[in-house]
Amino acid sequence: MAYLDNGDGPPVILIHGLGGSMWHWEHQQAALARSYRTITPDLLGSGLSEKPERPYTPTFLLDTLRTFMDNLNIQKASLIGSSMGAGIAMGMSLKFPARVTKLVLIGGFPSGILDNLQSSRTGRFITHRPALWLSKLGSRITGRWSIKLILQEIIHDHARLSPMVVERAQHLLSQRGFFHAIYSQLDQIPEWETTFAPRLTEISHSTLILWGAHDKIFSPSIGQNLQTTIPNSSFLLAPNSGHLPQWEDPGFVNPAILQFLESGPAR
Repeated sequence: MAYLDNGDGPPVILIHGLGGSMWHWEHQQAALARSYRTITPDLLGSGLSEKPERPYTPTFLLDTLRTFMDNLNIQKASLIGSSMGAGIAMGMSLKFPARVTKLVLIGGFPSGILDNLQSSRTGRFITHRPALWLSKLGSRITGRWSIKLILQEIIHDHARLSPMVVERAQHLLSQRGFFHAIYSQLDQIPEWETTFAPRLTEISHSTLILWGAHDKIFSPSIGQNLQTTIPNSSFLLAPNSGHLPQWEDPGFVNPAILQFLESGPAR
């Protein structure tokens, strides 16, 4: 697994979402590393990490993250997850509660995922996606054009989508094994729905839920419902962002995260 390891202090692990990478957290590195040991991995199957051809079940991703923590001698950490990464953070809280200090959930991750998707394009891809070989071919043909369409759906302010941002995303998407990992994770959504989603009321860790006011993937009402489901949680709405508020509006998100991490005893 590729990862960044910055700063000293209590450990914090930043977990990107489906198809994402550590670049989703580039605006959190300096802000958090002043007070915390800030670990930012590319999950297996994503970014610059290895992409083994195997089932990417939620259980596999959770066990991998626990082993990753073991190898870095991290017994316990606050977990900050974005979108599907928020699902991994919640799964860690349920499966390995002793390894978690606090939770920050950004833009995810509800039960009834398909029913709660606001984006018809994303929903169609999940439920009626083309054959794997066809997605690989289409990506080579349409390249940066298709990547820009995806980024325009998750980023509210399209002016932020510079050619460099699109090029970076395209480079990571073209890595060998990327599409297999994406397809496998989508195939495993039923495991999330049956194993973890019904247990969200059991999460006991202090939790901050952050949502973009213009999120086109999951509407803010999904985050508000999540807040009523998780007992010891609070909800904040980032006013100027879409599905990646930590990248799009760090001026709002970073102080909110720091205040939450510094407040009160963790459970």
